Amino acid sequence: MPAEEPAVLAENLRKRYGDTRALDGFDLTVAPGTVHGLLGPNGAGKTTAVRVLATLLRPDSGTARVAGFDVVRQAGQARYRLGLVGQHAAVDELLSGRQNLEMFGRLYHLSAADARRRAGELLERFRLAGTGGKPVTQYSGGMRRRLDLAAGLILAPPVLFLDEPTTGLDPRARNEVWDAVRRLAASGTTVLLTTQYLEEADQLADRVSVIDHGRAIAEGTPDELKHRLGADRIDVVLHSLADLPAASALLARIAGAEAETDPDRRLVSVPVRDRMAALGELVPALASAGITAEDVALRRPTLDEVFLHLTAEQKEAVA
Repeated sequence: MPAEEPAVLAENLRKRYGDTRALDGFDLTVAPGTVHGLLGPNGAGKTTAVRVLATLLRPDSGTARVAGFDVVRQAGQARYRLGLVGQHAAVDELLSGRQNLEMFGRLYHLSAADARRRAGELLERFRLAGTGGKPVTQYSGGMRRRLDLAAGLILAPPVLFLDEPTTGLDPRARNEVWDAVRRLAASGTTVLLTTQYLEEADQLADRVSVIDHGRAIAEGTPDELKHRLGADRIDVVLHSLADLPAASALLARIAGAEAETDPDRRLVSVPVRDRMAALGELVPALASAGITAEDVALRRPTLDEVFLHLTAEQKEAVA
């Protein structure tokens, strides 16, 4: 694959299920050696896109290439260069971790010796060497997902698709998988990650594509997407809920923008253009108004806010 060729390229992909447009002109470009997040609500088309790119589903129209090979006309060659880890564990719980990896190696037509060697390499790489002889029933959730990742890399593919790999995991197990993904990317593997977790995309992805109604509605680095909201924010947590209206009016005047309130948290939040000037004016203004704040924080917009903003815009456009 030429260095300048994207690791994954999709152009105007379309796929219908009856009257439902699962993909409706989907475009995607993933640079080699990066983690690219595919972010969207349930039913947005994420899994359909991955199934098309992984040669498991034929698109109705459009083109896609993985590692330089067309996923329809050169499906066999593309399939040989990609790995896929789905939402549900694919390993056999009655076998040990090592036996699972050796079995996958044999299914990929490796010799018995090469399958054993590759299994050992992957157990070391994913920090499972000490438990490789234990049955998978004794593995934690994070260990099982790391074994899944290892199984997807039996042939050392340059491209790996991860379809919501941490769904249902507790925070510790999720962090284990995140660490494994970071190490994969550091080794040069291209990772396309679908996720419903905003924090996951923020933590792992070099770039993010937001997909809704079967098409990409935004793309960029997490910071670029956050910048689309146009401003940092000041959050003020009040000591007294009774001060919420007055504090909201005060913040709106200083920022020149509408303030948002959350009574359950006694929170007032407002976007600001000149964050330091606004912060410097706000603190003495609160004191002069006799409003006690328990906390005043300056922060960037979150990816959650960007996601909600973009999908809300899409709903308005569709309506």
